Amino acid sequence: MANSVVEVADDNGNVVSTKGVESALSYQDLNAMINLWGNDQKLQLEKDKLAVRKYFLEHVNQNTVFFHSLKERLDYLVENEYYEKEILDKYSFEFITKLNDLAYSKKFRFEAFMGAFKFYTGYALKTFDGERYLERFEDRVVMVALTLAEGVEETAISLVEEIISGRFQPATPTFLNCGKKQRGEFVSCFLLRIEDNMESISRGINSALQLSKRGGGVALSLSNIREYGAPIKKIEGQSSGIIPVMKLLEDSFSYANQLGARQGAGAVYLNAHHPDIMRFLDTKRENADEKIRIKTLSIGVVLPDITMMLAKDNEDMYLFSPYDVEKVYGVPFGDISVTEKYYEMVDEPRIRKSKIKARDLLQKIAELQFESGYPYVMYEDTVNNANPIQGRINMSNLCSEILQVNTPTTYNADLSYDQIGKDISCNLGSLNIAKAMDGPDFGKTIEASIRALTAVSDQSNIESVRSISDGNHKSHAIGLGQMNLHGYLAREQIHYGSEEGLDFTNMYFYTVNYHAISASNKIAKERKQTFDNFENSKYASGEYFDKYVDQTWAPATPKVKELFKKAGVHIPTQEDWVELKKSVMKHGIYNQNLQAVPPTGSISYINNSTSSIHPIASRIEVRKEGKLGRVYYPAPYLSEETWEYYEDAYEIGPDKIIDTYAAATQHVDQGLSLTLFFKDTATTRDVNRAQINAWRKGIKTIYYIRIRQAALEGTEVENCVSCML
Repeated sequence: MANSVVEVADDNGNVVSTKGVESALSYQDLNAMINLWGNDQKLQLEKDKLAVRKYFLEHVNQNTVFFHSLKERLDYLVENEYYEKEILDKYSFEFITKLNDLAYSKKFRFEAFMGAFKFYTGYALKTFDGERYLERFEDRVVMVALTLAEGVEETAISLVEEIISGRFQPATPTFLNCGKKQRGEFVSCFLLRIEDNMESISRGINSALQLSKRGGGVALSLSNIREYGAPIKKIEGQSSGIIPVMKLLEDSFSYANQLGARQGAGAVYLNAHHPDIMRFLDTKRENADEKIRIKTLSIGVVLPDITMMLAKDNEDMYLFSPYDVEKVYGVPFGDISVTEKYYEMVDEPRIRKSKIKARDLLQKIAELQFESGYPYVMYEDTVNNANPIQGRINMSNLCSEILQVNTPTTYNADLSYDQIGKDISCNLGSLNIAKAMDGPDFGKTIEASIRALTAVSDQSNIESVRSISDGNHKSHAIGLGQMNLHGYLAREQIHYGSEEGLDFTNMYFYTVNYHAISASNKIAKERKQTFDNFENSKYASGEYFDKYVDQTWAPATPKVKELFKKAGVHIPTQEDWVELKKSVMKHGIYNQNLQAVPPTGSISYINNSTSSIHPIASRIEVRKEGKLGRVYYPAPYLSEETWEYYEDAYEIGPDKIIDTYAAATQHVDQGLSLTLFFKDTATTRDVNRAQINAWRKGIKTIYYIRIRQAALEGTEVENCVSCML
């Protein structure tokens, strides 16, 4: 291939230099070169930067609609119904110009080709024919800030500062939809409970359709539905159990997904002591009968402590009829603590029961996880013991980090609402740990993020599902997440899961928690409003703060102490917590829930972060991306110097991942989406062992199990990094 001079341009297409490079290489070829060692046996990461420039030069700049001025652009976008006029009308044109100039003055550059590619294929506003771009990254950031600031100029400025710097990244639905006329919702996740009657089932299916259509992931609890063979209208052996309901839900999701736009996926949760539990798990067996096989719904199991204890003692476990439990106790099965009532229900003659071996159940879960990654697991008692809010948590969401209380809804005969219960929606966004630590004011970054997520909650108005709408208005629940933990640790030359790694994780989340509660307390004071039922929470009683007031929390290693000192991030003292406790008990907090750590998919690439607080899956990640084929993504801050600190998740193994999440989870009021990675030599026993270890260490949920696929021998390509992954 001839070496010739090529002009290298910046993201706006301005020529910045001319270099002798292989001009015939496309941006895709250049991106692929980072997966090969250079002639000097060194990483070729600079090729990725070149791929970004070429992508802009050859693709983005050629396919972006040109406007002479900002006014011309905004007028065009409003007239043609691309942008919402109502949002722009809240501000003067002078201010919008000022905000736009601020965003462009930051000279934002995509660090990796994958980030630029993801942004332009998934997020940037396109013409209705999908052929040309109407936004650059800066334009999207400005529109998100204008939408979430609700007319307050100061807030809009702080949001542009936080997002463009990469410190805060709104979740996909928010970042994608803000300010667009033809938009979905800003909300990430929805959780619905289904009661044991036809009205609730039919409303649940309709709600799943409505919410999925609006772009959110939907999870449903099936624990209350009567089992296979249970009576209907006292006639025995009538009920067909939960499988037909799962089939109906699967069909409704797949129907919604054919309606275009970004659809949400679906998940269902079931308590481990439900009589249909084995049938439920069978739906995910690869060789399952087509009559019961569920392909597009994710499944999750709610595991009480009693299940784990019975398995430990190698005893039988009883499964209880939800139909009978509700008759005896007067509340649905999902609202009962099975651990607390277990032996009472065993002795209760009015409750029909059957039994299986507890170890058989855990073994079956491990086998399925080994085979397909499912089911998700929620440790019910761990979750409820840590829950600061009055009420019971009996399910999680699709990615297993949203943990909130819910209440049942009842219906009239015409399906109008008799009593509106509380269902959950969650508004997510994440901090880039490395950038947040580098920022000028750590507390201010968190406060801006909490305010942004609260605005998402305030602006969500999902009238199609009243129980969600009501639940959202009452709770103002949000989920501030985190990402790029591995990236930050590697940059600071700390091994993931090491003593220093765990120490940093503990102190970082401890500090975030303090600032998140402070910000929510500040909003409560400003608005003179708390979340509904605050007075019965552990925040109001002050009990929540005991662990922070009664003991000193400080870095255990000199390295971590130095990191916080270098970053100028103050670690809250006991005195700080005493003051905050007083203020919260007096004024309350605005948000019922504050933190949840999601798996952060595409936003990690845009933000140039490692996903969530997982370790990386590989130093150079290979993704199959639609028409383009393979796209390569190097871990952020990867270099010759940091190479050894980027062990991948399979090498690190489940134990260190569990320890890292356990350090974080004690400061997070909801869950953390935890994926466990195993080597290709792992067995189902290893998966079982990890489940038990997670439960002992106080992990709340397990999202997914991934087992490394053994590479086929003889397929290695010389100098190719893929075989090392």
